[in-house]
Amino acid sequence: MKGLFKSKPKTPVDLVRQTRDLLIFADSKPDSRESKREEKFASLSKLLRELKQILYGNSEAEPVSEACAQLTQEFFKENTLRLLIVCLPKLNLEARKDATQIVANLQRQQVQSRLIACDYLEANIDLMDILATGYENPDMALHYGAMLRECIRHQSVARYVLESEHMKKFFDIIQLPNFDIAADAAATFKELLTRHKSTVAEFLSKNYDWFFAEYNSKLLESPNYITRRQAIKLLGDMLLDRSNSAVMTRYASSRDNLRILMNLLRESSKSIQIEAFHVFKLFAANQNKPADIISILVANRSKLLRLFADFKPDKEDEQFEADKAQVVREIAGLEPRDH
Repeated sequence: MKGLFKSKPKTPVDLVRQTRDLLIFADSKPDSRESKREEKFASLSKLLRELKQILYGNSEAEPVSEACAQLTQEFFKENTLRLLIVCLPKLNLEARKDATQIVANLQRQQVQSRLIACDYLEANIDLMDILATGYENPDMALHYGAMLRECIRHQSVARYVLESEHMKKFFDIIQLPNFDIAADAAATFKELLTRHKSTVAEFLSKNYDWFFAEYNSKLLESPNYITRRQAIKLLGDMLLDRSNSAVMTRYASSRDNLRILMNLLRESSKSIQIEAFHVFKLFAANQNKPADIISILVANRSKLLRLFADFKPDKEDEQFEADKAQVVREIAGLEPRDH
């Protein structure tokens, strides 16, 4: 007889519903009895672990696509994602980690060939404000930062963050003394500025003046070596991307930008010098150099040619040598022009 009363295994839909009920409890009842509260939070942690196992599988089994689809559909039917994000600070560290992995995975789950997470986020775009401001809370920064990076896989969501006030705050967060948070913010910043080409090109064109003023003064001229190194590498990635050619031409026509690049070329760090060269070559190779750019290059010609004479990366690189030869030719052949 015993076998008759065995509880049925819970379906993915059941698990999501139970999780939602417990999140509603966590969100709304701060003063319930302590023992009851602890019990509910323990159940919530267990459910999150089970949801993560369905999405990722475990050492014995791969994830089952049908179960993943059911879970995803139920998750976005109601406000489970919002509740999970809002309640994250109330969870313990393990549960936070599981929740972060669940949110990451859900961004990639297709239901009937649609990324339904994208539809949900477009309708609840203010969740990006919660995630982006999470960098201000040291306990939540890495969890919310990881979620944010996954959500901006969707182009419309990335556009919202790029066009928001949060973009300006990244310049300061990247320089926080807390290395882990600064590095996480730098990874998100890079993702925002490289993943969706057309959206990035539009953003940089529309926001050119303030963006590059901040980029130059706060990042390229930062007293922090790691900040400068990451910033010059990312600048090269952005300007050398074909979709940003209009922005690149504008950047390479500014004497202030050239001055900053020439200072970076003189750094003692080889890796900063090499990355700076990749941007400097755009100034040298520009066939329509403004007169003031030419005069700076002519005035510094002998110093630059001396620098490039024994300038090479640690590993042999034919493309680098070819680029360097072209830059040296350009600078050697410059004639001063009247303004």
